[in-house]
Amino acid sequence: MEQHNKGQWGSSFGFLMAAIGSAVGLGNLWGFPYKMGINGGFAFLLLYLILVIFVGFVICTGELALGRRSGKGVVGAFESIDKKYSFIGWFAWISPLLILGFYCMLGGYCIKYAIANLGDLFGASWGVNGADSGEYFTNFFTDQFQTVLFTVIFILLTIIIVRGGVSGGIERFTKVAMPALFVMLLIVIARSVTLPGASAGLEFMFKPNWDVFQGSGFISVLAAAGGQMFFSLSLGMGITVTYGSYMKKTENIERSALIIPIADTIIAILAGVAVMPAVFASGLDPAGGPGLLFITLQTVFQAMGSFGPLFGFLLYGLVFIAAITSSIALLEATSAVVMDKQLEKDPTKDKKKVRNNSVMAVGIFVLLEGIFVSMDGLGANGFPQIFGQGCWLDTFDLISEGILMPLGACYMAIILPNSFVDEELTLNGNKFKLQKFYDFCIKFVAPLMMVLVLLGQIDSFFKLGIFG
Repeated sequence: MEQHNKGQWGSSFGFLMAAIGSAVGLGNLWGFPYKMGINGGFAFLLLYLILVIFVGFVICTGELALGRRSGKGVVGAFESIDKKYSFIGWFAWISPLLILGFYCMLGGYCIKYAIANLGDLFGASWGVNGADSGEYFTNFFTDQFQTVLFTVIFILLTIIIVRGGVSGGIERFTKVAMPALFVMLLIVIARSVTLPGASAGLEFMFKPNWDVFQGSGFISVLAAAGGQMFFSLSLGMGITVTYGSYMKKTENIERSALIIPIADTIIAILAGVAVMPAVFASGLDPAGGPGLLFITLQTVFQAMGSFGPLFGFLLYGLVFIAAITSSIALLEATSAVVMDKQLEKDPTKDKKKVRNNSVMAVGIFVLLEGIFVSMDGLGANGFPQIFGQGCWLDTFDLISEGILMPLGACYMAIILPNSFVDEELTLNGNKFKLQKFYDFCIKFVAPLMMVLVLLGQIDSFFKLGIFG
């Protein structure tokens, strides 16, 4: 099919940095360490790696192939298979739209904490100034003015970058941001693993321990690892399809589909190495939950003495970079569908104007979402809740990561014709070296694993006791 000419990557490196940037985000630097802490360390890591190999790689391959073949955003891509499959595309469009609602709020939190640690570094009044980490975090997230302010800043930065276009905005930013993130992460790791008692954190991550699998624990850990994989690799949320639609026909999809999960997984493991040794060295709980990043680690930095604020600034700075490379991918994926629909109505429209208007329209909606979720204050400010969740962040997460993403990816694995993938991956003399592995996994392994992940996610969100 002819590509839509809404944009194209300027280079293979630029595409890979953007694609890896879309995958490397809060899921790696915030979600992975705390979910690993809750779910037994090594046991979680093992299941995560298995899922990346047998599900992540094949879904990533299929989504890239579908995107490039159709040349459309996620809704148009599924419509290119058959109009009756447009609902799968809409699942994948709603997911990033909801995720942006709380993702940008958490990105704003990172800006706040980077600034606060910078304040401590210079002895400014706007630093943490030795306050109790838990109390400081509570005072911040319940302060509606502050949380809304930092959320709005984060959203506006995202909109500005995406309005710059595929090559001039997204690619240009991620080509600098991703290498910078990697360097900053290595600096934090170098300090974390040299803290007294840090070896216990490394042991927690890499020494086999199967206690967490007792009873129904295996399914619980599988669900957590599966949800983390989908969220971290940006699968089932339209991003990979959209980024694939901007790929040149000469690009090797199979190679990209291998590099993206490998790079993402390496960053996730490195994030664990940056966080867990520091947590254990400080005698804190690795199962600290979502507060691990903003309470536990801030406690660690304060215990480091005069160098603490520097490492705090570096860590929250790199989490901010990771967050914004993912948020621009989320906004691009949702905006691309709006662009497609506008160009379908009138193909002669100025594409730059269509992009600007589409990004602004979606951006304003996300702004309203972000303000609402921020004002909820993680459920502390008395907002009515639904679906039995404690805060609106959890509700948005339930609908997107818990249901729509694994459900949509499962549908895709079932309905995506193998001929689509085979033909797209063998263009221009390229060989599909892992074709038999892909065909087996997409037909048998991926659907089964995703059904288990979906049931486990629903069970964990609603506490139904499906698995005992």
